Order: sequence, then structure tokens, then C-alpha cells
Amino acid sequence: MPWWSFTKTLIAAAVLRLAEVGRLDLDRPLEPHPFTTRQLLCHRSGLGDYGPLDSYQAAVAASGEPWSDATLLGHVPLDQLLFTPGTGFAYSNVGYLLLRRRLEGWHGAGLDVVLAEQVLEPLGLRRSRLARSPADMARTAFTDGHGYHPGWAFHGIVVGPAAEAALALHRLLSGDLLDPASRSAMLAALPVGGPLPGRPWRQTGYGLGLMIGVMRARGVPVPLQVFGHSAGGPGSVGAVYHAPLVDGCRTVAVFRPGSDEGVVEHLAAQVLAGGGQPLSR
Repeated sequence: MPWWSFTKTLIAAAVLRLAEVGRLDLDRPLEPHPFTTRQLLCHRSGLGDYGPLDSYQAAVAASGEPWSDATLLGHVPLDQLLFTPGTGFAYSNVGYLLLRRRLEGWHGAGLDVVLAEQVLEPLGLRRSRLARSPADMARTAFTDGHGYHPGWAFHGIVVGPAAEAALALHRLLSGDLLDPASRSAMLAALPVGGPLPGRPWRQTGYGLGLMIGVMRARGVPVPLQVFGHSAGGPGSVGAVYHAPLVDGCRTVAVFRPGSDEGVVEHLAAQVLAGGGQPLSR
């Protein structure tokens, strides 16, 4: 499965691990820019995004080589912020591209190596990896995405089994990869909004690489506090979520063909609420 934006959660974990050993300060501005690493992680930097741009959509549809960073930043300039950092929320894949480049610079290796060494292998995941070419996408389950170049998702796309996506989140939030302070910071959600049409969200917020809020699935009377990330790209959508429950906790990953994230979010919420389905699909 292509994990799409669930990859942001893994990038956030790698950044937090560096902060734990003093390699970076989450709250120091990333000179010459006014925003901090923490603000990039929670989409409060003020940076714009490339997804809605007609020029980007046309370039992806033409199946050409992905833009260089310089070309991308010509379309979404780093010095043209939507708001003063820390005063608003705007989902920005560009922000996670900057985090990716910082991770690669700090480690002196590509994101594939960084995520493998810092997150995937310590969590015991053996089959998941960063997609590097259309050939990697051609090995995924959803045929409508087989011609896609993963370089068009500039922060990177991890591909792997649905079960490993669920395990990644479950072990990240219930294991010892991060120290308690880092995990608490990751889970500290800033409110974003209320219900979303066609989706199970009743309250929405964003932490550090995590979508956080309250879901109420169709046919389920009890709302659930959830932590995780929805995902979507050409050919498929996904929902990877964790819920603390009275009798412990549960984590689910659901991926399907199509473009409606609400469908997989409802399925994930139903399983989290005890629908009796497997913990990965």
C-alpha cells in the first residue's frame, strides 16, 4: 500500500528523535526563515502548498519528471507566508519537504536511509520502505496509481503492507521509540475545526505529524478520541488511526482504491469502536 501522508507521522518521529539527542531545537527559527521546526511539524508555519495549483496538477498529469526543489519553490515561495508563523493553520506539504531536507542534511543520507534507521527498523518493520521511482509504485495494490512518480509527493511516500502501517503507529504511540516528553509533544493537538461533511470527524486538531480529534463512525453511538493520519493520492486513500479504549488501545490501517478519504475514515472508526473486523485491512 502507498502510505501517502501517513509518511508525515514517520518524518515527525525521526525529527523528534534528533531533538531528543540535542541535534536540533524544535523552537529555534530555521534561519533565514521566521518559522520553527515545531511550526513546520504542526502546519503552523504559514507556508502555502502546491496541491491546489493548476500548474502542479497539469505537470503530474503529464507524467513527466518531478520538479526540482527550486522549481517547486518558485511556485510556492518560502518568503510569501499566508500568516505570521504560529498564528494560524494551513496544511503544507512544502513544510514537510523542508523537514525532509533538514533530516537528510543532519544525517548525511537520503530519506530512505533516515526513515529505515531511525523509525522503520527500530519499530520492527521489515517490508516497508520509501518509494523512489514509478517501479516502486507499480508494486503496490492499486493499479490506478501505478504510473505515478512518488517524487511528485515532495516529502516522500513510504510503501508497505497495511499491517505494518498499523504496527508503525501502534508501536510509535505505545512503545519506547520516543521518550515520554517527545510523545507528549507529538500528541499535543492544537484545534483546527469541527465536523467535516461526509467524514466521521466531530472535532479536528493537529499535533506533531498527527491528525488528532474525535470521530463518530456511521452506526456507532459512541464517539472516539483518535490519533493518526489520513492519506490519499492518485488511485487510493488510507486511514491509519489509534484509539485509547477502556480495555487498552487499538490501532487500525485501512486502504482502498478511490479518492474519498471519508470512506476509509468511517471504516477505521468502526473497527476502532469494536466492529469485530481485523486490525488491518
